[in-house]
Amino acid sequence: MTLQEKIDAIVAAAADGVGACGELSQISDLKVKFLGKSGELTALLRGMKELPAEERPAAGKLVNEARDKINALIDEKFASLQARKEQERLKSESLDVTLKGRAVARGSLHPCTLVKEEILSIFTSLGFSVAHGPEVETDYYNFRQLNIPKDHPARDMQDTFYLGNDILLRTHTSPVQAHVMEENKPPIRVVCPGKVYRPDDDATHSPMFQQIEGLVIDENITLCDLKGILECFAKELFDKNTKVRFRPSYFPFTEPSVEVDLSCSVCHGKGCRICKGTGWIEVLGAGVVNPRVLEMSNIDPEKYSGFAFGMGIERIAMIKYGIPDMRILFENDVRFLRRFK
Repeated sequence: MTLQEKIDAIVAAAADGVGACGELSQISDLKVKFLGKSGELTALLRGMKELPAEERPAAGKLVNEARDKINALIDEKFASLQARKEQERLKSESLDVTLKGRAVARGSLHPCTLVKEEILSIFTSLGFSVAHGPEVETDYYNFRQLNIPKDHPARDMQDTFYLGNDILLRTHTSPVQAHVMEENKPPIRVVCPGKVYRPDDDATHSPMFQQIEGLVIDENITLCDLKGILECFAKELFDKNTKVRFRPSYFPFTEPSVEVDLSCSVCHGKGCRICKGTGWIEVLGAGVVNPRVLEMSNIDPEKYSGFAFGMGIERIAMIKYGIPDMRILFENDVRFLRRFK
């Protein structure tokens, strides 16, 4: 078989192989088979050293022409398969505009956020301003400035996360009130929302939770003013039939101090599982600001008086939405959060 016949046979075999290719990967294999380092045409080119010197230029020309033909066949087939694959992809990705649209899942505000915003909205509508303070506090502002010295038994009421000498995670938002009284002159009417920290963890307590505390300082402020404000707040937050009840209590920064109960918003005082049959739900603590606290903030207790109150946002959310376990509020379970869209 002459050299020309061998070349023609290789080109014909390559053309047949190209025609039979249906995948891009097969094209690559075919290129290696005929044009690779161990390919058939390459082997033929290597064998040219056995030819007489005067025949080699003509033989080399024939091999190069054959290489160009095979390359052209392969490139044309590759482009064809690539175009076909692109068409199939576009067809599979085409949109049927007549299909019913899919609803986009939308998030919602957390129940604690909803409650906090509602509470702040109620108090700002009553003329209160909003104040914030640091979550890492000093012992001075968290305790001593609120009439709770180091040896005071009231410190047992609030276990504390200490970070160092006299530095701690605040146990309530009352230090913000201390800062406000120290930096401002009466009249003062402010609410202080924020995170607080105590080492508790069960169905009704969390080591981190949120509070909103309120403070009013002015002339001739009495316990009656406190009750009026809280009644207005309760009726706005729950319903118009909500009643407020004071019970004597003790807090070192107020005197007198009270625990505040609201009539159950579910049974309206008749008794149910939410209020444990009593018709009342304990919601917050409050009282008239202790004159000693006013003195430490350089406010004249002979001229000014005031009241303060504080509530847990998670506690209010549990009551408002009938949530049995506080830990649910921190689990970020989408099924639970969907209820508040």
